[in-house]
Amino acid sequence: MPDELAENLLIIGKEPTLYDLLKDSAVASDFRLLFCSMEGDILGFIKDNGIRIALLDSADARAEDFTLLENLKRFDPLLSIIVAGPAGHPEELLDWINRGAIDFLARPLEAESVHTALKKVVEKRELRRETYILEKKLEKKYIFQGLVSKNPYMYEIFGLIENIAKFFTSVLITGETGTGKDLAARAIHALSNTRNRRLVVCDCASIPESLFESELFGYVRGAFTGADRTKKGLFEEAHDGIIFLDEIGEIPLPIQAKLLRVLENRQFRPLGSNEVKFVNVRVIAATNRDLAACIKAGSFREDLYHRLNRVEIHIPPLRERMEDIPLLIRYTLETINRSFAKSVKGVSRDVQKLFLRYDWPGNVRELENVLQSAAMVTRKDFIDIADLPKNLRETAPARSKLPLLGGEKLATLEELEKEYIAYVLKVTEHNLKKSAEVLSISRTTLYNKLAKYGLPRD
Repeated sequence: MPDELAENLLIIGKEPTLYDLLKDSAVASDFRLLFCSMEGDILGFIKDNGIRIALLDSADARAEDFTLLENLKRFDPLLSIIVAGPAGHPEELLDWINRGAIDFLARPLEAESVHTALKKVVEKRELRRETYILEKKLEKKYIFQGLVSKNPYMYEIFGLIENIAKFFTSVLITGETGTGKDLAARAIHALSNTRNRRLVVCDCASIPESLFESELFGYVRGAFTGADRTKKGLFEEAHDGIIFLDEIGEIPLPIQAKLLRVLENRQFRPLGSNEVKFVNVRVIAATNRDLAACIKAGSFREDLYHRLNRVEIHIPPLRERMEDIPLLIRYTLETINRSFAKSVKGVSRDVQKLFLRYDWPGNVRELENVLQSAAMVTRKDFIDIADLPKNLRETAPARSKLPLLGGEKLATLEELEKEYIAYVLKVTEHNLKKSAEVLSISRTTLYNKLAKYGLPRD
């Protein structure tokens, strides 16, 4: 009899043949055996009984059995499924593995071989659980003031932000749209000595040219038609604190000259006023433009550039730090779940592979938008390809076949693993970091497997 805390093992088949084989074996001592006919409500049975491991008893490699396996994996991508079926050509085994089976046992079956396969599944799952717990602990050091990364260059940026935050000096943050320049500015503010004062944000790209001066420096009553009251500008609001000029490259040249005087003399004159006001403001500027090219083109002042660029922080695009994608997925989904009362646990393996192949022109912001859209659409615990926006779905590669091993002998799982690792290395152009991400293993584990199978590391 199994222990009271024993895990449920679901056997799925047309007939209870496999159940009868195992009910008096060592398997029945370690698991509570349950049987569900292929004609029954299998998905409901799995949900009601908390099934984490299943044995699919396939009489032959029928199309409906393949469909059943795919439906089970879509319903619960974390469900471990072992298929028992007739020995056949290696391509048939690959069909099962490609559709989500964790192992394949060829008939005739022995209870001992089934027991061994089940123990391996439990051991691997326990290892994955321990790895997940460790990763969750490590994630804390990968999250810095809302910026999420384990990229070495981003680590340097985290350290730079910490170092410069306490100094009252100008900072220029550069990088493509969506990389997180605003988060870097907010991090500087949060760690600065003026963190108790409001961070005044100016989106330069959204201000009409005719309103720039009044927006930045304010105006007095009667300065122009419709000015029926005196209004403070953003610089005055930021006195003794920080102003964040986002997309600084959009500021017109005449306003650039006035901005330069404020930075040099700490004084300005509101529109329509003869009174000079003094301000003590730290400026953080950000741009997605190449300001050096703008200077050559005559659209940005060189003296203003040097005044702003006391310290430069360049945020790299997401395509240059793809190792951050799994971490960003977890962090973003946790935020989405809290904000929208959702319970999305993650993304499917196919989605993760697609994300690692995609260039992300919109960077982290695009990834966040894609995940939010998919989380709103999905009715499952895991986001699948079908949940993604159309433009991303169309980039998904067709299901690929692993290279065949040749001959009539059924391949072992080790042979298949070796071939699959070689295939992933080829697809990633031998990028070991990306290969480890696709395989969902650590780089150390990948190195060990390369040595084990005699595959090149370079």
